[in-house]
Order: sequence, then C-alpha cells, then structure tokens
Amino acid sequence: MDTQDLKKAGLSATLPRLKILELFEQNAKRHFSAEDIFKILIKNDENVGIATVYRVLNQFSDAGIINRLNLDKNKSGQTIFELNRGDHHDHMYCVRCGRIEEFFDESIESKQETIASKAGWIINDHSMVMFGMCPDCKN
Repeated sequence: MDTQDLKKAGLSATLPRLKILELFEQNAKRHFSAEDIFKILIKNDENVGIATVYRVLNQFSDAGIINRLNLDKNKSGQTIFELNRGDHHDHMYCVRCGRIEEFFDESIESKQETIASKAGWIINDHSMVMFGMCPDCKN
C-alpha cells in the first residue's frame, strides 16, 4: 500500500499514517495493540503520540486497511489490529502468553452459514476467537 492507496481510502499521507502503515506492512502476519505500535515508534525515535496512534488505527480500521479484533471475553480488554490482507481467517488466543494463531477451516465457515440460514439471517461478516492455552503454555 502506498500514498495513492491512502488517498483512495480518503486519507492524506501524513508521516504518522505512513509510519504506522509501514509497520503493518513489514510485519504482515503480526498482530499489534496500539501500545505495541506506540512503543515501537518511540524505540525508532519517531515523534508520534499515543493519541495519534489511536486516531490513525481508528481511521485505518474505518477505511478497511486494518482489521480490529477484541481479545477479551468480557469486552473490556485488549484490542489488537492486523493488516487486512483480504483473506478471511479466525484466531486462537493463548490466555497465558498472548500468542495468536490464525486459522481457516471450511467446515466451520459452512456450519456458520447453515446456522445463520436456518435462523433466517444473512451474515455480512464475522469474527471468531477461541481462547485457550497454546502448546508451549499447556505443558
């Protein structure tokens, strides 16, 4: 993604936006919290405040550049962001170490469509997060 893509999304190519977008693109499989991004920018001597990070993440999310994922069963905890690579996938989240694994399973997707159809729903989008312990933490 470049400055033209940002403009197509209705966003000007400011330095904070470009730096944050670069971070996502260099780590396309990684999931970041706003605090993660802020710490990386500070470590790289970038003069970007935490409020700017939150604002850019909200703008990117609204524009479909990144995906937002809530990783708290009580909806009061951590939100993470990932680059929208255009493919659908779900997540497994380790409640002990915070590891995140992406997965896709056609049978799960099909079952969700069947359930929605039987209930008379049309699903536009969904997000599934399974909470548990990763192989390293369960041992």
